[in-house]
Amino acid sequence: MFADTSGWASAVDRRQSFHGRSGKLVKQAHSAGQTIITTNYVLAELASLLTRPLRIPRLLQVQFLADIRASSWVEVVHVDTALDAAAWQLWQSRPDKEWSLVDCASFVVMQQHGLTEALTTDHHFEQAGFIRLLK
Repeated sequence: MFADTSGWASAVDRRQSFHGRSGKLVKQAHSAGQTIITTNYVLAELASLLTRPLRIPRLLQVQFLADIRASSWVEVVHVDTALDAAAWQLWQSRPDKEWSLVDCASFVVMQQHGLTEALTTDHHFEQAGFIRLLK
């Protein structure tokens, strides 16, 4: 399973409509010994989202992100030059979509890892042919 910004935000913020479902899916993946894949782009976007507009206290932000980064069952894919180029190529090739560069990097990573399911509320993942788990 790939974890997107909105999936992580739903897991940490009790005010999010998919908080319970997101937490349950993360716990199920962990219990089943599955690795959750995410990217450093997603984590950077998440840090911004948690600061504003969600206004999660900084101490909780730092702890949550540190826990993700230190988790043995979460793989943070770091966007290198090749992945960045592939994401830019995808982004430029789809002017008909409102996909962000972070989305495009996520789609490329999902394709590279053979993933079909995304812990996200973002309908762009469905547009790209993936299964959105939070809807």
